[in-house]
Amino acid sequence: MRRILVTVAGNAAALAVAAWLFDGIRVGRPDTGSVEDLVTLLLVGVVLGLVNAVVAPLAKLISLPFIILTLGLFLLVVNAAMLWLTAEVADAFNLTFQVSGFWTYLFGALVISLVSMAVQAAFGDD
Repeated sequence: MRRILVTVAGNAAALAVAAWLFDGIRVGRPDTGSVEDLVTLLLVGVVLGLVNAVVAPLAKLISLPFIILTLGLFLLVVNAAMLWLTAEVADAFNLTFQVSGFWTYLFGALVISLVSMAVQAAFGDD
């Protein structure tokens, strides 16, 4: 249970950092309070965790030849695709999470990966 909470909190923190760094990433509505934005951030963190747990391994397996050919750089594109899928699933559940532009997806996914990895290293059991 602790691992799930650390993952969700890490994803939410990573999304918050990415939204703070990039103008093209928006979590929550501009006119709402911070509690609603925090709930939206946590729910999008759950969606991102589910996408990374279910879809990402299959996407990495399918794109393995490209990952090997590019010496791992194609993983950035796979992570950007997972962020896009997270935005689409969040939109389907009426969560206000928007990302605009390919480069925002790419660099946002990079920031999210780095911050999530740092949170997992600091608070994870593994």
